[in-house]
Amino acid sequence: MSFKVRRHPISNVVRAAVVQTVWTGDRESMIELHEQYVSEAASVGTQVMCFQELFNAPYFCQVQESDYCSYAEAIPDGPTTKRFQEVAARHNMVLVVPMYEQEQPGVFYNTAAVLDADGTYLGKYRKVHIPHLKGFWEKFYFRPGNLGFPVFNTAVGKVGVYICYDRHFPEGWRALGLNGAQLVFNPSATSRGLSSYLWKLEQTAAAAVNVYFVGAINRVGAEALGGNDFYGTSYFANPRGEFVEDPASDTQEELLIRDLDYAFIEETRAQWAFYQDRRPDMYGLLVDA
Repeated sequence: MSFKVRRHPISNVVRAAVVQTVWTGDRESMIELHEQYVSEAASVGTQVMCFQELFNAPYFCQVQESDYCSYAEAIPDGPTTKRFQEVAARHNMVLVVPMYEQEQPGVFYNTAAVLDADGTYLGKYRKVHIPHLKGFWEKFYFRPGNLGFPVFNTAVGKVGVYICYDRHFPEGWRALGLNGAQLVFNPSATSRGLSSYLWKLEQTAAAAVNVYFVGAINRVGAEALGGNDFYGTSYFANPRGEFVEDPASDTQEELLIRDLDYAFIEETRAQWAFYQDRRPDMYGLLVDA
């Protein structure tokens, strides 16, 4: 575990965590590992935490095999959501739990459940943009999300979710901002290669142009299925697009805990009038093209 606590002169500070882990080899041990990380984070006062994409499964999209559909479960009525509702309530912590969702037989989504600090299920976000290329055969497993870009009123403020490949599309980031997000998590499974140079660029830029905090989470380690080597480097970005302290390791499991001062959102929005100066009347091409 690695965390450094920065003291703030202003109140309204939220202690937030993300965790990057290697695939343990089975679903139950992965769930138990994340329960341990929640407990560890709670012991130092963490109030909100997000896991990595498809946290309780391997990143099976490296291959196209229907057997991996067995990892899918109902949300919120499935066992993992129910289990982490109890964990959230026990530790008084908001949890964002990304999983493989089965809506009905044969209908699947890449989804994150959002649980409030008292264990209440607040809703879910379904990944909107689905890639389909070598090593990321996601259209074989997932339908595109159909729930829009919800922002959830939690015990730590307004929280949104955007999942992995979504981050390449600025429209959703902006929709989350327009919906009032103060903190947006982007749980991911991103391996070394073509998109590596974008990892520290896109999400910091999204935080800056939309003026909110972003928590970027990536898996870590190589997985046998397709040889993808996930490079971690999870981090938080502030509303000016700056790292909140240092990113996590690119090779090791790590629990990253940072203090996020929400007063910085209002301060930055007072300096940069991005929302006031928008011209939606000029943006028809974005949806008509």
